Amino acid sequence: MAKRLLALTVNGRPREDAIADQTLLVEYLRETVGLTGTKQGCDGGECGACTVLVDGEPRLSCITLAASCAGAKVETIESLAAGGRMSRLQQAFHENLGTQCGFCTPGMIMSSEALLRRNPDPTEAEIREALSGNLCRCTGYVKIIESVQAASGE
Repeated sequence: MAKRLLALTVNGRPREDAIADQTLLVEYLRETVGLTGTKQGCDGGECGACTVLVDGEPRLSCITLAASCAGAKVETIESLAAGGRMSRLQQAFHENLGTQCGFCTPGMIMSSEALLRRNPDPTEAEIREALSGNLCRCTGYVKIIESVQAASGE
């Protein structure tokens, strides 16, 4: 099994780790870095639960080789809270019941975070488009959309 040294920034902290060439980003984040907020759902890039930001853009970590992120800035759900306090988006999901079982929530929030950084006041259609790669088995998406709208209104 071939290995390489991976140098990147995870949640604002530089890292260098020896990884196997075939290591997926979700495996690297959960097993090597110890950040378990990123969920491994479908293992095929279909559900969006594993969404993280790579250089500010949403990326499905279950189909991304960790090695392809060399030199990149990777952000996970853990990066959003500051000083033990939830971000405005996380708080909006909590207050507006945007979470049911919670499994899809990290991916939903990271996709929403990328949208709100690009467009602080998106329309409902823009929110739906940004979340189109994220599946939720528990809701009809209404509370999720409302959560993003609440966060964008601040």
